[in-house]
Order: sequence, then structure tokens, then C-alpha cells
Amino acid sequence: MDPLEDPAGLEKKAGARQRALADHARFVDENLKRNYTANFIHGVLGMTGFRLIYAPTIIPAYLLLLTGSTAAVGLGAALLQLGATISPIASGSRIEHRSHILPYAIRVGSLMRLMILGLALTGYFLTGNALLFGTFACFVLLGFFTGAQRVAFQMLMSKLIPIRKRGRLQGYRNFAGGLIAAVLAWAAGNYLIEDKWLGNGYATTFLFAFLLTSAGLVVLKTMIREPAAPVSRPQMPMMQRIRQFPELLEDRDFAWFLSVQCFSTMARVGAPFWTIYAGTRLGLDGALIGGLSFVFLGSDTLSNVLWGPLGDRFGFKIIYVLALCSSVAGVTLLILGSTAVPIYAAFVLLGVGGSGWMLASTTMVLEFGEPQDTPMRLAFVTTLEGAIAAIGPVLAGLLVAASGFQPLFFIVLAAQVAALLLLIVKVREPRHRVAQV
Repeated sequence: MDPLEDPAGLEKKAGARQRALADHARFVDENLKRNYTANFIHGVLGMTGFRLIYAPTIIPAYLLLLTGSTAAVGLGAALLQLGATISPIASGSRIEHRSHILPYAIRVGSLMRLMILGLALTGYFLTGNALLFGTFACFVLLGFFTGAQRVAFQMLMSKLIPIRKRGRLQGYRNFAGGLIAAVLAWAAGNYLIEDKWLGNGYATTFLFAFLLTSAGLVVLKTMIREPAAPVSRPQMPMMQRIRQFPELLEDRDFAWFLSVQCFSTMARVGAPFWTIYAGTRLGLDGALIGGLSFVFLGSDTLSNVLWGPLGDRFGFKIIYVLALCSSVAGVTLLILGSTAVPIYAAFVLLGVGGSGWMLASTTMVLEFGEPQDTPMRLAFVTTLEGAIAAIGPVLAGLLVAASGFQPLFFIVLAAQVAALLLLIVKVREPRHRVAQV
């Protein structure tokens, strides 16, 4: 029967949807304190551990120690992103039809943490080419499960935390986790790495990161109360779903947002080389790694106290704009500086910009379009970022090996400026253009 000839049926379906949304909102409000606390504790522990891995200091220095090659540093960063290019779409297609996604999130989160343990074990027990091969293999798998986890955990947060509180949750979580991470990164550089704890300071740092992130996952699994999804898509083959991606681009703001993300990701491929460049000016040792890690993570941490509440109040486009401005200033200072003061100041600005970029870019994605399309929007964005971040570091490493650091930093600066201009001119604040549930 033509739906237009059955208005009662349409009204019944619309009424059922509204009741499901109302039940979901009521469940979220009733369990908000518990779920907010669980996300906060998990985020603090996870952020502490993962920032020891992903800060642009420890891993690049470790790869340079193993290989003595800037090209290998770029290859390692590319392999971390290669896996993240493959997995997000598969992850999105596996969860967008599910009523509950916590079990899946816990599985991929556990596998991700096992790869960090793998980095520690290879560092302790392997040498020579076997160590290098094992490290790169862990990078690929770590990236793979990172991409899957990002989609699952961001989708989980969108189900549990109302939009009015997401910025503060992430800001305060990042503040607490980053503060601890800054102290631990300083200690790792000055003591674990410099004094070669347990025979290999880098491996001991990775082991510590594994323990912290695993503790956070245990908290999430035991505390979270997840509601059933109020709306979801019917399950379909992944390739069929991929063919529907152009429909997501019909939202012009989201399409331009993807362009901004591509340019800003291009800019971030320079991150693994910041510490290596600083080492050429100041001497690369454990103390420098610890000091740069501390100021980078410390500035990242402190800025989250501002970013989170500001985003909740005004939307996250303004956070993105300010973060890109800070990053532009940081790269400019890195290009111009050759002594300790400007280089450390550049890492402060880059830390501030990095935290704002991470918070704004991941949260804005949740605010475009229909809720049932959120998993695949996350997957689409993460895949594009991963593809650029996988190719970029290899090319960057080769460019540095051939021509030095300055050409790379100028390319990074141009990409940041392009992202900033597109964001200001082409992307509207999503919170102001549509009513949020």
C-alpha cells in the first residue's frame, strides 16, 4: 500500500520513533553520573598511556635509535597510520546496526593494548633486524585496532553523554590524563630511557603505557551502563554501504569539513620530525626527550581546561580555528628558532594546537547529519585521515633525508593555513544549523 494512503501507519511509526528517543534520553539522564565517571576514569588512564606512545617525542627517538634514519622514522609513523586506514569502515559497518556496542568496543580496545605490550616485549627480547621487523609489525596492528577503536569509542560516547556535556568531559579528562602523562613522559625520558630501566628504557615505557591503558579499559567494562540504540540502520554488506558514501557528502558542510581534515592531517605528518629537528639543534638525549615531552603534553593538558567548556558553550568550530592558529604559530617558531627558548616555546604552541584539533575534529563529526549515520561518518573521516597520515610520513622522511627539515616545515605550514581558511569560509558550526536531540 502507498504510505500516503496509510497515514495512520506513518503516525504509528513516527510515534514509536519518538518513544524510543524519549526512552533513550531518559536512560541517559538516569545513568549520566555513573557513565560520565566511567568515561572520565577510562579516559584519564587511557590518555595517560596512549600519549606516552603517540606524543611526537618518544617513538620518533626510539626509531632513530634503532635505525639512525629519518626515513625510517617516517616509515614507522606511516605504518602506525596504515592500519588505521583499513579498519574504520569495517568497524563502522559492524556497529551501526547494533543495539549495544560496548562488547565490540572492549574487544578492539583489548587488542589495541596487546599491541603496546608487543612493543615492550620486542624491545626486551629481540635485537637487530628481528627487533625492527617486530616493532614495525606492532605499529601496523596498533594502527589497525586504533582506527577500529576510535569509531567504536566515539560512537559509544555519543550514546552515553549528551552533547551539552561532551566538551567538558573530554576537556577535563584530557587535562587530568595529560597532566599525568606530562609528568610520566618527563620521568620516562630522564629516568626510564636515560638509565635504561630493566635493560631497555623504551620497552619499560611501553610496558607502563600498556598497564595504564589496560586499567582504564577494565574501569569502562565494569562501570558503563549502555542503553539500547534508539535508531539504527539495517545491517548490509560492507561494500554496499561503502557505495552509499556519496550520500554523506550531500551535506556540504560535512564535505568541506572533510577537506579541512585532509589539510590539517597533512600538516600533522610533520609531527614525528619535530623532536628529531630539535635534537639536531640541541642534542638528542633522554633529557631533551623528557623536557620536550613535558612541555608538549603539559601545554596540551592545560589548554583542555579552556577548550572543553568553550566548545560546550559556543560549539567546536571556534576551537578548531584557534587550534589551527596556535599550530601555525608553533611551526613558524620552529622554522625561525635555533636555540632552546624558541624551540621549547614552539612545542608549547604545538601542544596547545594539537589538543584543540583533537577535541574539535572528533567532536564536530558527531554533530553532522542523522544519528544513525554517525558510525560511518566517523569511519569516513578516520579512513581519509589514515590514508593521508600513512603516505605522508614516508614522503616526509624522504624529503628530510634529501633536503633537510625546512622544506617539510614550509609544506606543513601551507597545509595548516589552507585548513584554517577553508574552515572559516566554508564550514558552518553544525550546532547552529540544526536542532540537536
